[in-house]
Amino acid sequence: MSRRPHPAWVVAAVAFVALVGAAGFRAAPGALMVPLQDEFGWSIGSMSFAVSINLVLYGVTAPFAAALMDRFGLRTIAAGALTLVALGSGLSIFATQSAHLVVTWGVLIGLGTGSMAMAFAATIANRWFVQRTGFVMGILTAGGAAGQLVFLPVVSYFAGVAGWRLASLVIAGAALAVVPLVLRHLTDRPEDRDLAPYGAPDDWTPPARPTGGAASRALSALRGASTVPAFWGLAAAFAICGATTNGLIGIHFIPSAHDHGMAETTAAGLLAVVGIFDIAGTIASGWLTDRVDPRLLLVGYYTFRGVGLVMLPALLSATVHPSMIAFIVVYGLDWVATVPPTVALCREIFGDAGTIVFGWVFAAHQIGAAVAAFAAGVVRDETGSYTIAWLGGSALCLVAAALSWVVGPAGTRAPRAEPAPAVH
Repeated sequence: MSRRPHPAWVVAAVAFVALVGAAGFRAAPGALMVPLQDEFGWSIGSMSFAVSINLVLYGVTAPFAAALMDRFGLRTIAAGALTLVALGSGLSIFATQSAHLVVTWGVLIGLGTGSMAMAFAATIANRWFVQRTGFVMGILTAGGAAGQLVFLPVVSYFAGVAGWRLASLVIAGAALAVVPLVLRHLTDRPEDRDLAPYGAPDDWTPPARPTGGAASRALSALRGASTVPAFWGLAAAFAICGATTNGLIGIHFIPSAHDHGMAETTAAGLLAVVGIFDIAGTIASGWLTDRVDPRLLLVGYYTFRGVGLVMLPALLSATVHPSMIAFIVVYGLDWVATVPPTVALCREIFGDAGTIVFGWVFAAHQIGAAVAAFAAGVVRDETGSYTIAWLGGSALCLVAAALSWVVGPAGTRAPRAEPAPAVH
């Protein structure tokens, strides 16, 4: 007789699909900037500003969303977040000024995607799994990459064939389509179904439900974490992670490749390949995080990324060649492979507050992405090239590698009266 899978895997699967649906807009700006510039004459810098607002809100919302999920439940927050993404993308078709993108791309989608950010994945992994936590975190993190893989070629195709407005409506429709699945199948906690988490011991008992307002809990976690040097090391390194992925490559790779004569659809296809290898790299990173010192993994990831960025200016051309493919593969494997080891370190250092603290670390990730997205757009407008942005990102990766190593010494650990459980 075959054994049925633990319901935790069903919840993880639904969460994966929800993350794919929420990731649609992450593929959009790079593919839509050139069509918008052609139609309205808006500068790359002005559109990058709207994306920067999105990225800041994406990050700053995350720790509060983690606390709201504790207070009001996963399905309520996830469904609301997907609805905001759909509204922002759908309303953007009425934009006639670049400032309108600040409201749609920036505020609405920023709040929506922030509520479906990595803290959502960490909450699922920590509530529903005692074993395979790193592996599950890797799979859920890959949901964002899968969203990029699914949507980027579609958005690029519709933007080129039918216009950027239809491409925006495709993103809105995809986000709305996931809402019924979330409402039907995303159970908040295993104890709500009289279950224990996957891999829980026989004597497992449900943890106490959090009390107090979401905002106060999020800010309290930040106050406690801010006294621990490791928090600042993790936050700074993850800010650089955001700057060199979402901020630089995610937003500006397509315009930069276009500057070198490459067709936008070809450049979009290369970013989609990044998504393919991102899935493999992130799942592998989750598996490794359960077995290897997370600091060593982060040092390796940031170092490889820095090498890739310093080589990129010489690799960009009008055609795809083997060296460019090698860059895409390596960068894809490394894209968000940083997430599982960073989550593991937050859990190890901060215990019960680890998920919300990771929300704040992720906020730093998005602030770094926002600064890089805007700065790279300005660099392009002022110099006519992205070279300075690529080289600056490479130097920052070396800083992140060093920071990731020094978060480890025992003196940086948060003092705790008793050992914190690995997961809830």
